[in-house]
Order: sequence, then structure tokens, then C-alpha cells
Amino acid sequence: MYEICTRRPKYEARPFRPFDIFNDFERQFFSESGLIPYRTDIKDEGSKIIIESELPGFDKSEIDINVEGDILTISASHEESSEEKDEKGTYILKERRSGSFKRSFDISNIDSDKIEAKYENGILSLDMPKKGDEVPVSKRLEIA
Repeated sequence: MYEICTRRPKYEARPFRPFDIFNDFERQFFSESGLIPYRTDIKDEGSKIIIESELPGFDKSEIDINVEGDILTISASHEESSEEKDEKGTYILKERRSGSFKRSFDISNIDSDKIEAKYENGILSLDMPKKGDEVPVSKRLEIA
């Protein structure tokens, strides 16, 4: 039976260098193998699978859902800026924030044409019906 799972990048093996631990710390801590960018719950309800992803602070227009082959990818990006100036036009405060997230899932057992998505209160819900059981086709051949 196929199960839905997160796809993770494969990393190359490389020789051990003792001081690389300091150089790689930030990359390893904030990489996909470190902190999860947003929480995703996957429920199997028999005939369908439901994915619920928490995406607080994103607008519906900032979220993309793509299906390519047997891979479903959820991505979201957000940019925000604000500035405050005094009467001379000098900056008192200027802030910029941006963020983007991307997760991919194997949907080889899902009927991708019937996936439904909705986004309410910061939660993206995908209702994904499973493919029906394929019954082996039996046919009779005539002997010539």
C-alpha cells in the first residue's frame, strides 16, 4: 500500500573536516532537516487523505499548490515592509520581513484530478481522494 510522505533532499557524503562543524552549524540548524517551516498534519480517513498545513500570516494569493506527476508541492512566500519617518523625512524605523516555505509530498496513491483545497483562518486544507482499487481485467482470447 502506498503512503503519503514528505520528500526530502538527498545529501552527498563528503570527507570529515573537524572545523566544518562551525561553518555548517547555521545551515544544518535552519535547513529542512532542522526546524520544520510550518506544521502539517496528514490524516488517512480510509477513502481519502486530508492534509492540513498551518500558514498563519499568508494571504490566499501568496500560496501555490502544484502537482507534477506523483509529487504535490505546497509553497508560500510573503514580503512585508513598513517605515516611519519624522517631519524631516528621516527614518525613525524601517523594517522589512520576508519568508518562503516549500514542502513536497508523494501522492502516487491519490487521484490528483479530484484534489480540493480551501484556506481559512491560516489553515490550508487539502481533501485528496485515493485512487480506487484496480480490478484486474480478464479477457478471453480466441485461438486462430
